Amino acid sequence: MLQPILQLSDIEKAFPGVKALDKASLNVYPGKVMALLGENGAGKSTMMKVLTGIYSKDSGELRYQGAETSFQGPRDSQQAGISIIHQELNLIPELTIAENIFLGREKTNAFGRILWIDMYAEADRLLARLNVKHSSKTLLGELSLGEQQMVEIAKALSFKSKVIIMDEPTDALTDTETESLFSVINELREQGCGIVYISHRLKEIFEICDDITVLRDGKFIGQRTVAETDEDLLIEMMVGRKLDEQYPRIDAVHGKTSLEVKNLSGPGVNDVSFTLDQGEILGISGLMGAGRTELMKIIYGARKRESGSVILNGKTINPSSPQDGLANGIAYISEDRKGDGLVLGLSVKENMSLCALEQLSKGVQIQHSEEVIAVEDFIKLFNIKTPSRDQIIGNLSGGNQQKVAIAKGLMTKPKVLILDEPTRGVDVGAKKEIYQLINKFKADGMSIILVSSEMPEVLGMSDRILVMHEGHISGEFMAHEANQEKLLACAVGKNVSEEAA
Repeated sequence: MLQPILQLSDIEKAFPGVKALDKASLNVYPGKVMALLGENGAGKSTMMKVLTGIYSKDSGELRYQGAETSFQGPRDSQQAGISIIHQELNLIPELTIAENIFLGREKTNAFGRILWIDMYAEADRLLARLNVKHSSKTLLGELSLGEQQMVEIAKALSFKSKVIIMDEPTDALTDTETESLFSVINELREQGCGIVYISHRLKEIFEICDDITVLRDGKFIGQRTVAETDEDLLIEMMVGRKLDEQYPRIDAVHGKTSLEVKNLSGPGVNDVSFTLDQGEILGISGLMGAGRTELMKIIYGARKRESGSVILNGKTINPSSPQDGLANGIAYISEDRKGDGLVLGLSVKENMSLCALEQLSKGVQIQHSEEVIAVEDFIKLFNIKTPSRDQIIGNLSGGNQQKVAIAKGLMTKPKVLILDEPTRGVDVGAKKEIYQLINKFKADGMSIILVSSEMPEVLGMSDRILVMHEGHISGEFMAHEANQEKLLACAVGKNVSEEAA
């Protein structure tokens, strides 16, 4: 019987007000991919931090290559042969790709001089292995989010580790980049590497993993082979109950047109026109780089508008900054909650009320009692799992951070809510909660734009769908006439909306 290369047994870890791990266990086998699944807050990240020495366990046993051990920090675990690819990027935009890959362990000669030629050559080999077309001398800041994620993966591969932990590795990747990653995973598997694969994309689990471990509320729920399970059983193990329809779209009576965009152009956007009604969810689909986020940021005021007009409730507006966008009643929830959406060192309360301080103030004085009431109401409405409103938001799970980011936008009482990848990195249970909230806002008459790379999400939640390709609208569909094939055809530049009509 195959013995684990890595084994965590009955691990416990508590923080003030919460028990993050409660006798949690995980086995990682050489030459196999172990999926680690669970809702946001199930304990997955805490387990990985205990493993790599970021946290010390309160009790339990960690065995690596047959011997009981513990690590004093990430460098200690890396030197032992354990690498982790974090969901949140840990890279420096001002450095080159190669400098990021080898930061802190640069290749040097006997005199301490950096061997730049060797370092760039090795970095180029790693990039080629992942089908990244950039030179390793390219500044990281010039890369897209997905390309930066591939650099993070290349960095982990450079350690030549025996165990590699991948935390949501495809979150920002295109389908082509995902295929390249899966090819590398198969190589690593053949070389006897043990891989921990954390993902909320269940389709990927069945495509690339051998075994599955499920955690719920910090507890070990079970370990199964992929062959003996299915998606419904996994969801039930993760959330503790069966989920009804995954995308609970509701019918709602549309009101008058609230937003009209006419011939809008700017960086990455070319002559885009559309309308949005009250009580409508308008889905925006397209491949990475199609201009979806750029369009939303121009409407919101975070990017420069070169031509065209934006009309909100019959009035032409000219937002030139996010502050202008908010002042006009447009709230934008960024796809990058760490970079654009939240201040990780501040509390839940401070993040949630940050954009609504003007509404919560009389003169220059913040009405703290009103702020607390509003924050507590949203914590309850969104079912945000936090010990208190004063908890540092960086300590919350990704799904709960996302809920705070959405609540932050809603506290400004917007007329138009733009949700850019609202469920990225969010588990199936939290996704369902977010969808139900979106439906509530829709039923209340709010105008909503839903930008998503997940076609089932766009198809399942939208009333009408626009598809973007190379900065312009390449197709438009009512929800009942759309399907994945039509959306993909438009996404690659073929306009099929007329055929669909």
